[in-house]
Amino acid sequence: MSIDVTVKIGGEAGQGIQTVGTLLARTCRRAGLYVMAVNDFESRIRGGHNFFQARIRDQVVRAADDRVHLLVGLDAATDDLHHDQLVPGGLAVMDDASKPSGDKILPVPFTALAREAGGKILANTVAAGACLALLGAPLELFQDVLSEQFKEKPGVIQDNQKAAALGYHAVEKTEFPHAFAWKETAPKGMLLSGDQAIALGAAAADCRFSAFYPMSPSTGIHLHLTALADRLPLVVEQAEDEIAAVNMAVGASFAGVRAMTATSGGGFCLMTEGLGLAGMSETPLVVIDAQRPGPATGMATRTAQADLLFLIHASQDEFPRFVFAPKTLEDGFTVTVRAFELSEKYQVPALILVDQYFIDSLVLVDTPLQAPASLERFILEPAPEAAAGYRRYAFTPEGVSPRALPGRSRALVVFDGNEHRDDGHTTEEAANRTRMVDKRNAKIPSMRKEMHPPETFHPDAETILVGWGSTYGVIRETVERLREKSIDIGHVHFTDLWPFPVDPGKAALATARRRITVENNSTGQLARLLRQETGIALEGKILKYDGRPFYAGELEKRVRNLLEEGS
Repeated sequence: MSIDVTVKIGGEAGQGIQTVGTLLARTCRRAGLYVMAVNDFESRIRGGHNFFQARIRDQVVRAADDRVHLLVGLDAATDDLHHDQLVPGGLAVMDDASKPSGDKILPVPFTALAREAGGKILANTVAAGACLALLGAPLELFQDVLSEQFKEKPGVIQDNQKAAALGYHAVEKTEFPHAFAWKETAPKGMLLSGDQAIALGAAAADCRFSAFYPMSPSTGIHLHLTALADRLPLVVEQAEDEIAAVNMAVGASFAGVRAMTATSGGGFCLMTEGLGLAGMSETPLVVIDAQRPGPATGMATRTAQADLLFLIHASQDEFPRFVFAPKTLEDGFTVTVRAFELSEKYQVPALILVDQYFIDSLVLVDTPLQAPASLERFILEPAPEAAAGYRRYAFTPEGVSPRALPGRSRALVVFDGNEHRDDGHTTEEAANRTRMVDKRNAKIPSMRKEMHPPETFHPDAETILVGWGSTYGVIRETVERLREKSIDIGHVHFTDLWPFPVDPGKAALATARRRITVENNSTGQLARLLRQETGIALEGKILKYDGRPFYAGELEKRVRNLLEEGS
């Protein structure tokens, strides 16, 4: 019988909910299991209800599920808010200090046992021990994970192992129908978070400079880059604001290093002038937009997919740029590498759309992340005899001018944010203006050929779900579930979004009887883009814009309801 169990750990900020979840995930990995975990937390520093939800399987897991088997509560609100999500046979394990009572509730003295182990702060480890005991995990396996987690702090190891054992033994005789056999199997991969995947992709692409101003949910990307900076030729700079961050990145790129910044939608609003500078000066630039609900401050720690059309059209006037939205964490790594390469090759900005759900997910990835064996740098170093005639913005049939770096040769490199001649000097001459706009736009046909077509899954199906970015996993699982119930349904999913791909999956979309967009925004932005670029209209929309991601069971239900309405 296959394993598919979801554990939800809830409590207030500061209670160590993520610690419980991370310890659970690491223990699952050590046992050769797959896991996917998502974070849901308030934007308040202290207070408010948070939860960490982990889905454990013995096969690849792509999406979070809304069926909860084990609910672990570090506060009373956890049971109040989530008890109705428990499946038959499910159980809520609550700290008895909150005086829980009712059906399917097991009181455990987390706080009292933590004090016995060494301090109240260990309540999360007690809870993790109880959780793993109910799931059937060997205590020794969890103790090994704790030893690894705190290997540089021997005293901390001892206290945590004692806390784990107290929590474990407090419930080990409780029968839990969703427990399963834990086998000694080698780990199948690495635990990877979304922000870590982006940071590793940037490092693999030879990013040498990154500037940022902290803005949820993008900040973790730069925390991971900072951790790499001691071992790599990489400078990470916290700027005074987003305007400074993007302009620092443009300046570093002008000087010749691969450079990036990361922010959320509100910060990207401030960066649009710097984006225009990169567009006008034809300077490579990579920007990550970790989307959250807006406008203005919106919901700082929630998720959304509402910046797609904004990024395609950001900054005044018209200039080419790439827009990508990775569909999985592994994809986040490879897309980031591609973004740096293509940005430099075509001397245009490359923009990457992720979101809070993507950034804060923790997934067991069993595909090795492969850095490029070699990196091509699209840099010109003019010979001495040719340096005098160098023109930074020389006209070429495909619009890409030879790019020399300042100070690397005798060539004079003139950089300008105003409209300019081919030598870089400012001009407002009418014919030159037209020719320069055409030169920049001449890159688009070649850029479009670089774009990958959408991934298709059962493209000949009667009904096709269409998505982009981080909704990939939940749409794919929904299609698999519905096909098992004899519903003829398939999936088309976009990662490369602008310039719109030469092959946008039009064959699958043209033959389907029903086409439904699935998006985390209120208007169906991909559906609008698809109709604009191909003339294909999607008849159905499943939209969610409450700041929460789609869950597998939820999406399956919404698709079935829509199909029944249209039958």
